[in-house]
Amino acid sequence: MAKSKARDKVSTEINAGSMADIAFLLLIFFLVTTTIDVDKGIRVKLPPWSDEEPDIQKLKERNVFSVLVNAQNQLLVRGELARIEDLKERAKEFIMNPNNRPDLAEKPTKAIISLKNDRGTSYKTYLQVYNELKAAYNELWDEECRKMYGVPYSEDLPLAMRKAIKKKIPFVLSEAEPTNFGEEK
Repeated sequence: MAKSKARDKVSTEINAGSMADIAFLLLIFFLVTTTIDVDKGIRVKLPPWSDEEPDIQKLKERNVFSVLVNAQNQLLVRGELARIEDLKERAKEFIMNPNNRPDLAEKPTKAIISLKNDRGTSYKTYLQVYNELKAAYNELWDEECRKMYGVPYSEDLPLAMRKAIKKKIPFVLSEAEPTNFGEEK
């Protein structure tokens, strides 16, 4: 009878080794099945960091293509209301200044695009404006590449050719910290 009582007792202990195995398997399962969102953004090469004070030169206003975007997502380009759809062509004309107008950039190497957004500007509008400005440069690089080398501009182009194009038409975009235009004095 003593033997049967020993058999009737149920073990109340939990095997800790098995629990660790199960926890590990669950961890592996969730690591394998979970996807990680990859952030997307704008690829921009920033200028190198310098501890020296920047040499602030007086820029000629004619060389600055200022683009302001307010909280209502409206554009003010060089002091005039503008549409996003017209931005690329206006930027191209400003940078190249084919008719040597005194109110446009002296030459492509001196052209500066200045972009300033209001804190209330939507991200969608910011991206549209940025894309139009970048597209203007891409088209200018393509036109110049066809003129110089007879081929379209692309990332497959040899590095020396790309550098020569970008030396003639450098991409200079100055982005100011977003502010509340209504609060500026």
